[in-house]
Amino acid sequence: MNDIGAVIERILAWFAEKKRDLPWRDTTNPYFIWVSEVMLQQTQVDTVIPFYHRFLSRFPTVESLAEASLQEVLKTWENMGYYARARHLHTAAREIADSMDGKVPSTYEELIGLPGIGSYTASAILSFAFGKRHPAVDGNMRRVVCRLFSIQDSVDQPRTKKKILELATDMIFSADPACFNHAIMDLGATVCTPRNPSCPACPAQGACLAFEQGNQEGLPVTRKKKPIPHKHMTAGIIADETGRLLIIQRPNKRLLGGLWKFPGGFKDSKETLEQGLIRRVREELGIGIEVQEALASVEHAYTHFRITLHAFQCQWRTGKLQVLDCQDYQWSNPKDFSSFPFSKAERKIIALL
Repeated sequence: MNDIGAVIERILAWFAEKKRDLPWRDTTNPYFIWVSEVMLQQTQVDTVIPFYHRFLSRFPTVESLAEASLQEVLKTWENMGYYARARHLHTAAREIADSMDGKVPSTYEELIGLPGIGSYTASAILSFAFGKRHPAVDGNMRRVVCRLFSIQDSVDQPRTKKKILELATDMIFSADPACFNHAIMDLGATVCTPRNPSCPACPAQGACLAFEQGNQEGLPVTRKKKPIPHKHMTAGIIADETGRLLIIQRPNKRLLGGLWKFPGGFKDSKETLEQGLIRRVREELGIGIEVQEALASVEHAYTHFRITLHAFQCQWRTGKLQVLDCQDYQWSNPKDFSSFPFSKAERKIIALL
């Protein structure tokens, strides 16, 4: 590209007029920016905004987050999904409070050593909070760079990722790296979109090699996605004589770790739903149950698979309750479920019950 500096100036001028009004752009507080970047890792901007306000209202400082229990953090995070993000935030906050005087570190090496902070998040914090010259290469920036320079190699390959990072770094001419990163992100989010990009409205149109070649929708090159598998899961609704229901807490290092659920889980391919439910309850709690009527089924999608969750009325028949393949169990009145963090799928079952 002949004059990348001129292209960047046009993009920055476009950004000054068209930039999105987002709450985390009104601050250089590294804790606020860290929280926003973690939330944005797997969640759309419009969805994040109310969660961002709610989370910071409850945990306004690193210290307040560090002092909270994991259950409080998960409950505040509830319904945003990808709960490992919340667990990592909590663990990292405690590390910062204990070992770093409560201050989010300002070096790449320190940030990358904290739980849940990868290369992108570290670079974003350094740029947006500390004004350092680090490109924040998210999906939007990756797409813009690939199209500007007509990168034909798969972005899944390490050498392509390195090339994109080098090109993005070279593009930071501005004395304000945060402004550069926000501008490229907004360009990717609103103009240089994955499908049907608005090329006539793009400030980089005259310098974009992909547009010149008529290949803007063919870039970036990615691996073909595998079909998303569908799995069946079960949930046992087990009541005591007072009408309280048995719920259990998921192991921290599993899917949806730390959240509560009804006993049950994935069924094997050779099992019936009832057989799978009996097996999982025995593995989790050490008790034998009788599966009675089917109560409800709900659909839910995760990133890499979809599920149908089937809830059954069950009766506890044999054995003594034990904490086996779970963290804890509790008998709870359904009216008190609002105080527990549950997954969306579990909440759907609760609503139907």
